Amino acid sequence: MSATPRDVILWSFLGSFSLLSGCASSPPGDINNICSIFKEKKGWYKSAKASEKRWGTPVHVQMAILRQESAFRDDAQPPRGRLLGFIPWSRPSSAYGYPQAKDDTWDWYIRKTGNRGADRDDFADAVDFVGWYTTITHDKLGISKWDAKHQYLAYHEGHGGYLKRSYRNKAWLLKVSDKVDRQAKRYARQLKSCEQDLDKGWSFWPF
Repeated sequence: MSATPRDVILWSFLGSFSLLSGCASSPPGDINNICSIFKEKKGWYKSAKASEKRWGTPVHVQMAILRQESAFRDDAQPPRGRLLGFIPWSRPSSAYGYPQAKDDTWDWYIRKTGNRGADRDDFADAVDFVGWYTTITHDKLGISKWDAKHQYLAYHEGHGGYLKRSYRNKAWLLKVSDKVDRQAKRYARQLKSCEQDLDKGWSFWPF
């Protein structure tokens, strides 16, 4: 059966919508430059600043944690295990989205903040989560909100794990935490060069 003009229009619309949806959720082109990130993902600066104002964790620390956890991919998940070495199996945890938060931790966040309907694949919710979690870390463990290295260790290991110093036997994790610290410092330097322009423009961004 040949397609009618109406069918062609509908298919074109759906195809365009899918393409736009894919672009909307794609990660930034340069995830190592915070100015490029915020200029490309215009609504993100507003969300990160709102989280900073609410929780006190600086933007560059929040962004360094998210960059390490998901590389700013909204649907990021741990890779599946392999049964018998080749059969795709279950994932090692329920971590998901920009913050790679597990189901129970995300539910805890929603209960404590009242942010009902929050989604891990929504950047505004994800960055608010990081601000909230790092605040809990500061209150429970006394780690400065500006200390990206130790904030990340507590983020990765959980507060109980950090108290037990579980990271001491994980050389790979210590290297990653150093990487997060370097990234946070790099973001902080970069942000100084564009923050004034971002502050001028963010209130005019429609999303």
